[in-house]
Amino acid sequence: MLGEEPVGGLSRDEVERLCAAVLASARVDSGHLAIEFVSARRIAELNAAHRGKDGPTDVLSFPIDGAEPPAAAPRELGDIVICPEHTTDLREAVVHGALHLVGMDHETDDGEMLALQAELLRGS
Repeated sequence: MLGEEPVGGLSRDEVERLCAAVLASARVDSGHLAIEFVSARRIAELNAAHRGKDGPTDVLSFPIDGAEPPAAAPRELGDIVICPEHTTDLREAVVHGALHLVGMDHETDDGEMLALQAELLRGS
């Protein structure tokens, strides 16, 4: 969880700005998301349990409402889990995770997600 103290030089304000840029790019005007910074051991456990892959990774996203949120309730975008020990750029991990929460997937698109990620990082 991101408190008032920066994690790896990344402040809470910067995380909020990055997430706001992602949400604006996806035309999401409200919703909730959570970001947690975890150890290599914890992210390896999550990676094995949810993706069937051994070992740690840099960032995992767990969408909740998906692309079509319920109309009557605030949108619950989901959770982003980041392992600073396995991340070379925490800003990139935040943007990458948030893009997954708004429905983008670099494993199935034609490069749109990673292109938007690069654009958002340049602009922030």
